[in-house]
Formats: sequence, C-alpha cells, structure tokens
Amino acid sequence: MKKTVVSKQVLLPFILITSLFALWGFANAVTDPMVQAFKKVLELSNSQAAWVQMAFYGGYFCMALPAALFVRKYSYKVGVLIGLALYASGALLFYPAAITEQFWFFCFGLYILTFGLAFLETTANPYILAMGDKATATQRLNLAQAFNPLGLILGLLVAQQFVLKKLQSDNISDFSTLDSAKKIMIRTADLMVIRDPYVILGLVVIGVFILIAVSKMPQAKDDGEMAPLSSTFKSLFQNVNYRNGVISQVLYVGAQIMCWTYIYQYAEAINISSENAANYQFICFIVFLIGRAIGTYLLRYINSGKLLLQFAIMAGVCVLGTVLIEGIFGLYALVGISFFMSLMFPTIYGIALEELDEKESKIGAAGLVMAIVGGALMPKLQGMVIDLGGSGVNDIRIIGVSEVNFSFLLPLLCFVFIGYYGWRVANQS
Repeated sequence: MKKTVVSKQVLLPFILITSLFALWGFANAVTDPMVQAFKKVLELSNSQAAWVQMAFYGGYFCMALPAALFVRKYSYKVGVLIGLALYASGALLFYPAAITEQFWFFCFGLYILTFGLAFLETTANPYILAMGDKATATQRLNLAQAFNPLGLILGLLVAQQFVLKKLQSDNISDFSTLDSAKKIMIRTADLMVIRDPYVILGLVVIGVFILIAVSKMPQAKDDGEMAPLSSTFKSLFQNVNYRNGVISQVLYVGAQIMCWTYIYQYAEAINISSENAANYQFICFIVFLIGRAIGTYLLRYINSGKLLLQFAIMAGVCVLGTVLIEGIFGLYALVGISFFMSLMFPTIYGIALEELDEKESKIGAAGLVMAIVGGALMPKLQGMVIDLGGSGVNDIRIIGVSEVNFSFLLPLLCFVFIGYYGWRVANQS
C-alpha cells in the first residue's frame, strides 16, 4: 500500500507554502533576461552584465544561514513573513534605482530582494519535507516544486511582453554609435521599462504578505534546548551524503542559470533577437515543467539516486549537442537540457537531507540554499569565457566552435559531478 504524499490534515498549509515556490520562480525568470537588457541599455560587457546574477544569487548565499538560525528559534510563519517583507522591499527599490539610472542601485535592489527569497526557501523547503512521512518527502518536495515552473513561465511572459518588446535600445543595431542626447533619452525610457515589473511585483508580494499574516498556520519551531551550532556544523560536514549534496546543488544551480541566462547570447550568435530568444526560454520553462511532472511520477518507481544519474547523463548529452552543433539545432539542444535539469534541485535537496534529524535539517537546509550561490559564480565565469575575444558573442573560435558554444562546457562539468552523486546514492541504497 502506497503512503499518502500529502495528507488532508496538512493540505491547507501545504497549498499556502507551495504558492511561495511560484513567487520565487517568477523572480528568477523575470531577472534572467535583465542581464541582456542591462548589457544593451547601459553598454556593458557580458561579464559586467553578469553582476545582475552575482547580486541576485549572492543574496541567497549571504542570508540563508541567518534565515535558518532565525527559523530555528522562531516559527516558520514569522520566517515567511520576514522573507516576503524583504522580497517586497527589494523589488520596490527599483523605483529609486530607475530615477538615479545607476547600475549598482538596481543590483542592490536585487540583493535585498534575494534576502527575502533566502528566507522563503530556507523556510519552505524543509517545511514541505516535514509535512508527512519521510518515505514520501522527496516526492512531496517535487510536487511543491512543480509550481516553481509556473512562476518561471509567468515571469518570462512578463519579461518578454512588458520589458524586452518595449526596449528601444534592443531595436537599434549599434546603440553605441548614437549621439549622447539620443542615448540619454533612450536609456531613461528603457530603465523605466525595466523598473515597472519589479515595482508591480513588490505590490503583489505585499498582498501575499497580508494574506499569510491573517491566515492560521501551524506553529513549527524547536522545542526544548537546541544543540550547539558547532556540533551541528561538525555533524553536517562529516556527513558525506550531505556534503556532496551541497556541492551538487552549487553546480546544479550554476548550470541552470548558465543555460537560462546565456540562451540569449547563444541566440544572438545565430542572429536571433532577444525578443525572439525569449520564446525559446519560454519553451525551456514549458519543457522544465513537463520534466518535473514526469520526474515526480517516476520517483514513485525508480530510486532517486538512479533517476538523478540518468537525468544527469541525458543533460550532458544535450550540452554536447549545444557545444558541437552550431545553428538552430544547437539551440534546440540547449532547450532540451531543461527537461533533464527539472528533477535535479528538489531531488538533490531531498537526498541530502534524508539522513538528518529535524534539528540538523534546519541548518542543513541553509547550506543547500546557500548553494544557490552557484548561480552567481558560474554565470560570471561563463561571461568571462564569452568575453575572451571581445564584448561580442562570436568574436573568436575555440576548438573549432564559437566562444559562446565553447562556454557551455561549464554546465557539462557540473552535470558530470551531479551524475557521480546520483550514482553514489544509488549504490548505497
């Protein structure tokens, strides 16, 4: 007899917490195209524009552990409310940022916004795992995470329809050749276009804050004396399964953000505009959603480590196609990677935490959320590879392929380690 993934007793809290997964998915998707948008509007190099991702995912790294320590002492509901407040504050900072027209101000807004996301992810993921039997924890997290791609799809639609389509600088073949007065006028208008979705998002998040504040949620915090942090850290570090899980999560998030951020540069190399490239990213998210649904179903019958290994191998095959095939079919291979990435985040998360007790899992969850810093580091490195021949995306050829194609060897290395992690877990079962 199969165990229930979500019982009726926790259905309402499960729905409320699951809605948060869509919220941070939206923030992720609406931010990815901004790398290309800021590059055009503010005349940045690929590596300079990558500071958008450095700020966005760096905020996760800085706030995840403080968030976990807070949730360890107080309730999940308070942690969620703080996360939503920070999320809204960061989004609303885009209003003064657009007035000043300073790139660092936009990055600062993203940094504060992801303080809130760190609180939400540190709270929501272990809470979902704890809402039922341990045997169905990974399935339950995959189910909740299935709503993340819905947020991704909505975020990309907003970025495409209300940002990329309206950017005047994207419709000019060489923005740098314009005279100063024309540049200033276009830059001001375009930065206002970038500002608007974030300000509206901040207002929506305030609405969600109010909804959760007035809703009755189960109190969930540690009772009694908590174990010293030093012993918890030591125990986690000595746990090989957890340690490799954190490394895998760093590499997975890095690979995901590289594939979704630089799809615009890959498309640019084959003369596809940013607006049309967004259509391919939209397909990525649809494929990602389908993959998440299929992966969640397969987990009922296939060992999580074995399935992770199989998906990592197929993701690697798609990356090789992305690197070696130049043109539209290489872009199709890049889109295909999303199907096999879909299972990875929640599966790695569930595997890494499954041997931990409830007190360890709260700090352990912080380590896995801090691992999202891979989304800050790896795209920056890929941007530097793309800039090897200049600020373009097809300036030089490396081992017979363009520099942007060559740069996708970085996600391949990530999938190799993730595949190793899945193989190791499968053999331990």
